[in-house]
Amino acid sequence: MATWAYPPLPPDSLEREAASALDSLAALRDGLRECAALLAPKEPGSTLVLSSLRSESVKGFVTRVGTKIVKGDIQLRLSSLASARGTPTTRLCLSNTPGAPELVLKQLSSVRDLINQSLDVVDVSTWTGDPLDASFIFGQLHLLHETITEARHMLKGESDDVQGKWWETSAEEDMFDPPLPPYLSFHLSIADSALVLYLRTLDTTAPSSHAPTAFATDISLTGFNIRDRLFGPRHRPHDEMGDIFVWKGEEVKVKEKIRVESQDPSLMAVMAKLTALEHEVMKWLSSLKVLMGTEDTDSDS
Repeated sequence: MATWAYPPLPPDSLEREAASALDSLAALRDGLRECAALLAPKEPGSTLVLSSLRSESVKGFVTRVGTKIVKGDIQLRLSSLASARGTPTTRLCLSNTPGAPELVLKQLSSVRDLINQSLDVVDVSTWTGDPLDASFIFGQLHLLHETITEARHMLKGESDDVQGKWWETSAEEDMFDPPLPPYLSFHLSIADSALVLYLRTLDTTAPSSHAPTAFATDISLTGFNIRDRLFGPRHRPHDEMGDIFVWKGEEVKVKEKIRVESQDPSLMAVMAKLTALEHEVMKWLSSLKVLMGTEDTDSDS
């Protein structure tokens, strides 16, 4: 449905609104530069605590500099993870060895790239744009809105497609010194501007080399163990229990799954700024849309 302005606007109102929108891009540029500065690799970086709240399962910290995790020291106390003899915990330390793979947060790399693309849109609009060409200004604002929205969604991290599927994007073993224990997945991502760590201990689905006894075969074929027969099936300890994943070319199941997170003040500031910028661009788009007499679409809402 088309939107009409009443009473009728002066003939030059569209040009004046377009010129005003073009001038406002200078303020948007400042906001985008502030976001870029918050994601820039500056020492000493942000040190974030990654510890489980009501247990001793996970205790430690990581240090983020820009889009990379440059330091990390985490102690694990997991019942499903075999620790070194004589110690109740397993220690994970990020390697500082030259040539070791870097632990890069791909979501933050994408956010940084999208912010740079937004700055390019602003520069093209302000330096080469015709302040009297409302269609051009509207198109540039629409592109800017889409780019900022995508950056905000990256920080929101609402899906596996954004965060990365853990069975495909877990940290490499040699990122740590000593290397990660076998069948341990270490997956870092961003969700709601927080750094989120998922630790999973895995179990291969390959058949054991030990032949089962007749009694064990009977139990496995029925699908129930003695406890289940007496007391009923137990509650699933986590939401991936029983699911099969292909991890490093091997089918595995998740034995234990732990999630810890740490709010990152810099990322929270970036999210707040991107949300404000997105809202500001949307206001200019709505104003120009009314003056241009274009129809409302769901994509612009």
